[in-house]
Amino acid sequence: MADIPLEHVHVEPTVSSDGPAPAVFVLHGRGADEEDLLPIAQQLPDTMHVVSLRAPDRLMGGYTWYELDMSAGGLHQSQPHAEEFRRSLDLISESIDAAVEAFDLDAENLGLIGFSQGSITSLALLLENPDRFAWVVALHGYLAESHADLEPPELTGKPVFVGAGSADQIIPAQRTEAAAERLRELGAEVSFSVYDVGHGVGRDELRDLVEFVERQVPEQ
Repeated sequence: MADIPLEHVHVEPTVSSDGPAPAVFVLHGRGADEEDLLPIAQQLPDTMHVVSLRAPDRLMGGYTWYELDMSAGGLHQSQPHAEEFRRSLDLISESIDAAVEAFDLDAENLGLIGFSQGSITSLALLLENPDRFAWVVALHGYLAESHADLEPPELTGKPVFVGAGSADQIIPAQRTEAAAERLRELGAEVSFSVYDVGHGVGRDELRDLVEFVERQVPEQ
C-alpha cells in the first residue's frame, strides 16, 4: 500500500464494483479535522470511495491548511499565506496520487469537496490541474489571488458546484460569488446558489450538492 502523506479517513463504497470505483476527496475548514465533513460525505452515492484528508497544522483543537495573510486589511480581505498554501496544495496532490494507488480508485472519476479553507484549496487545485478532477464542490470559499489569473483551457465544461451563505460573516457571499463568476468566465459549468445560512452547510445546500454529485457519478 502506498504511503499517503496526510492523515485521513477512508470510507469504502457499500456497493462493490468489478474494477476501480469513483472517489471524492474531502477538505475540511479551518480549525476542523478529517471527521468534520463526513456527515455530508455519507449522503453521497454509495458507489463512491470517500477519502477525507486532515490539514497538516494544528489549530484550536483541530487543524488548518494555512495561516491567513491579513495584510490587505482584515478577515474579509484575507488571503492564504503563500508558502503554507503552496505546501498544502502539494501535500494534497501527493496524497491524492497515493490514495488512487492504495485504494484502487478510478483516476478518471475523482471529485473534490471543500468547505471554507478546504473550498479555497479545492478551487486552487482545480485551476492548477483541471484534468485531475471530474467535478468539484466548493462551499463558502473564494478564489485565492494567487490563482485568479490562471486560465486553464481544460476547465471548459467542468462541473463545479459553488455554495455561499447570505449570513456568512467569515467569507461573505460576495467573495464566493466572485469565484463562481470567474469560473464561468473560464468556461466551467457552474452551479451557484446563495443559501439562508451563516458559515455552515444548511439543509437546502446539502440537498443541492448531493443532487449535483449524483449527476456526476457514473452508475455502476
